[in-house]
Amino acid sequence: MFGRDDILRQPYKNYQKWIADEDIRRLRKKSLEAEAYFRSTGITFNVYGQEEEAERLIPFDIVPRIISGHEWNRLTRGIIQRVKAMNAFLHDIYHRQEILKAGRIPLELIAENEVFVPQMIGVSPPGGVYTHIVGVDIVRTDENQFYVLEDNTRTPSGVSYMLENRETMLQMFPELFSNNRIQNVSDYPKSLHRSLSACAPPACNGKPVVAILTPGIHNSAYFEHSFLADQMGAELVEGNDLKLVDGRICMRTTQGFTPIDVLYRRVDDEYLDPLSFNPRSLLGVPGVMDIYRSGGITLANAPGNGISDDKAIYSYMPDIIEFYTGEKAILENVPTWRCSEQESLSYVLDNLSDLVVKEVHGSGGYGMLVGPAASKREIRTFATKLKQKPANYIAQPTLSLSTVPVLTRQGLAPRHVDLRPFVLVSPDKIDIMPGGLTRVALKEGSLVVNSSQGGGTKDTWVLEE
Repeated sequence: MFGRDDILRQPYKNYQKWIADEDIRRLRKKSLEAEAYFRSTGITFNVYGQEEEAERLIPFDIVPRIISGHEWNRLTRGIIQRVKAMNAFLHDIYHRQEILKAGRIPLELIAENEVFVPQMIGVSPPGGVYTHIVGVDIVRTDENQFYVLEDNTRTPSGVSYMLENRETMLQMFPELFSNNRIQNVSDYPKSLHRSLSACAPPACNGKPVVAILTPGIHNSAYFEHSFLADQMGAELVEGNDLKLVDGRICMRTTQGFTPIDVLYRRVDDEYLDPLSFNPRSLLGVPGVMDIYRSGGITLANAPGNGISDDKAIYSYMPDIIEFYTGEKAILENVPTWRCSEQESLSYVLDNLSDLVVKEVHGSGGYGMLVGPAASKREIRTFATKLKQKPANYIAQPTLSLSTVPVLTRQGLAPRHVDLRPFVLVSPDKIDIMPGGLTRVALKEGSLVVNSSQGGGTKDTWVLEE
């Protein structure tokens, strides 16, 4: 809220004036009301790897994160540039592979990558769109310095929390929305449905039928799957609700089987089709890949997208952007050491206590080491894992992440945050929701913002210019 020399930052001017007159006891009461609302609505997530494996309430902080319109415009330009380059990269990798022939990316990084899907070679998705829904994780380290921390082009989650956070704030503090010109995010479900419908396959006849494929109620993001289906007016289906009928993938209804045109799948590639991938999968639809390749259905996001958010590929994103757009990257990458390279591995092993080390296919904050917060024993254990499978890891410096205020028992206090804007891609348009999801490390001094690791969320305001 306050920049260098304790000067109030312009985006927070109106908010600071409001909160200075507020009673801290009223704010604490409002915070408890928000928690009760989230609990009654069922806004929860599951944590894997815990003994109780229980549903947890996602912590919500009532102090908004505020971004100026000018800052947001710069972020928007950088995100659009990045998403365009990723789409071009995916098409190239599964077709002519010009970037490999040009030597800009090592061949083995693709050929030996477990998320590269050979079944997608030569396949062009409807409208040429691979990344229908993208989440780009961004961190801030200074007033005008933003970095992309990672890309999420498989099944990015969290948009339901963004929408519920805004709805909660509108109900609890309507006066704030009268006094601040805040850009709207509540039409995301409409925009998502419109964007998916625009990617309908050649077999579509009439108004596109959109459905969401969920692994089921035990998935950590099931609340989001059901929430989006409800908000879009789309059907929420599981694998056993679908079958192949007359060359189309159809869902069971009270009127018989109805063809689906666009399937927004929240099931990983490996489990999508037991005839093409994992034969033991009960979550997917047998034969869906054959129908997809023949133009009978659109799968969003496209299978094989994992190659573009692989954390080793991430380190080449500046080259990828320049190769496909002819431009320098507007948003910088975090400096990254690829542990598959001997020189980088030696450096990382020598400096583990100062670095953040991540699995190349990891997510949710699992399987990572935050060196400055780790014990000597944890560092030794992690070093052993790293030596056994170095290609499975990348390392990055520990960034001095920006902080935003949160409400604690003692009043306002700073906590570290990141930001996940959500991007919708259709054949002729790229939409970015103004703001996205701010994830906040609620433990003092912590740099890990993931909800699965104890982080929370807050409403993100992007002001009109």
